[in-house]
Amino acid sequence: MTTTTHEGAPVPEQSPTPAVERELPTSPYAVLRWLVLATFVVILNETIMVNAIPRLMVELDVTARSAQWLSTAFMLTMAVVIPVTGWFLQRVTTRQAFTTAMTVFLAGTLLSALAPTFWVLVVGRVVQASGTAVMLPLLMTTLMTIVPVHDRGRVMGNVSLAISVAPALGPAVSGVVLQFASWRWLFGLVLPIAAVVTWLALRRLTDVGETREARLDVPSVILAALGFGTLVFGLSRIGSEASSGLPAPALVVAGLAVVGLFVWRQRALQRRDMPLLDLRVLAHRTYAVGVVVQSVSFLAMMGAMILLPLYLQELRGLSPLQTGLLVAPGGIAMGLLGPRVGKAFDRIGARPLVVPGAVGVVAGLALLSRVGLETPYAYVLGAHVLLMVSLAALFTPVFTLSLGALPGHLYSHGSSLLGTSQQVSAAIGTAVSVTVLSWRSTSLAEAGAGPAEAFVGGVEWAFGAAAIIGVAVVGLVLLLPPRLEGEGPESDHDALPEGAAAV
Repeated sequence: MTTTTHEGAPVPEQSPTPAVERELPTSPYAVLRWLVLATFVVILNETIMVNAIPRLMVELDVTARSAQWLSTAFMLTMAVVIPVTGWFLQRVTTRQAFTTAMTVFLAGTLLSALAPTFWVLVVGRVVQASGTAVMLPLLMTTLMTIVPVHDRGRVMGNVSLAISVAPALGPAVSGVVLQFASWRWLFGLVLPIAAVVTWLALRRLTDVGETREARLDVPSVILAALGFGTLVFGLSRIGSEASSGLPAPALVVAGLAVVGLFVWRQRALQRRDMPLLDLRVLAHRTYAVGVVVQSVSFLAMMGAMILLPLYLQELRGLSPLQTGLLVAPGGIAMGLLGPRVGKAFDRIGARPLVVPGAVGVVAGLALLSRVGLETPYAYVLGAHVLLMVSLAALFTPVFTLSLGALPGHLYSHGSSLLGTSQQVSAAIGTAVSVTVLSWRSTSLAEAGAGPAEAFVGGVEWAFGAAAIIGVAVVGLVLLLPPRLEGEGPESDHDALPEGAAAV
């Protein structure tokens, strides 16, 4: 991160490699290896509770509505904390940020594993999420600081393993663990792994970039917490059974209103160059388009992650383990393809990847919208793999182009806004899927359809709605540039920093 800022004016990106190499006697890319591994571990926990809900309802004697707080509270905390990380990452060193994030995450994991009651478990999830919220912006900011332009696609392809594949594999991992052990082992297995990663990383992790003084604007923190927190909470309640308190639409409107106040205050603070979250990142067209593409794509992925376990377990009668094994190939394919997509991006640019990727997302969701009571599992598997592979073709180029369009002093703010939009998209994806599923199922039941027919009709319409939303991605990717600014095919032959091939 640079110490210089310019009011509203683009800052030419300076190659950080010489300065970084003075700080790092070994390869600067080694920093990324540990950050990627740690980020994968912490983000995996965002979706690891999906398959555990039915068992927790029985063992901890809670309703389905209460049990959903295990996922809702995690998303809610991420949405609240991530906007503050842009300021936080400017103030502290790489080691300080990493130590803080992983210590908080480990404390939350231990509390969750030992939780004597359900609500203590929810508190543990909140603490976990507070640490997780720092890791993704830290990883992305560090990557943009030390990786030269011509190599960002390849490195970002490996980083996508943590960003996209971890949440996709969460349900599969939990399904396997729950088949053989208690839900507490979802945390008991993660705890020593995260502890070892933290210990090894701190032995090798070196500070990257420079810190700068930045005053914390308390009103902005309050507005971010109230605005994004209320918005995500309201979205998570859409389509759920009625309960006491404000209705979900009112919460969404209130959240949007407070987010509007937060945006207004950031614009005012930008005049004094002291915003909590610098929204000047949105003045860069490529970044703004990339945020929308990433948000809509993540919305589609989260919708599928919610709907498929419901369809496979509630309608087809599969166990959590069987469900996890069926969806695992899609997540694994996504992970294996990420580095290859990154290398292809460096070689041929974005357009040959993102256009087929966007079309594939729509096609995968459209195929899933045709599932029925006796659809072959091979069909479901193939459609899911197509969806995940297509998302892999999208995520790496979009992340790389988006952050690559920003000047260096905005990397931390750009990473924070990407992370916030991802959490809001997750909440929207869940809300849209559950709402359409519930509405269509109710309509069919009232028309005389049996429970199974009504449920599968709701699933079909929910996937269909996600496919329609995905059409917007096809149009948006055409607005992205083919390559990073200043990058050309000849750069493929440039020498890479020592150790780069290992990232």
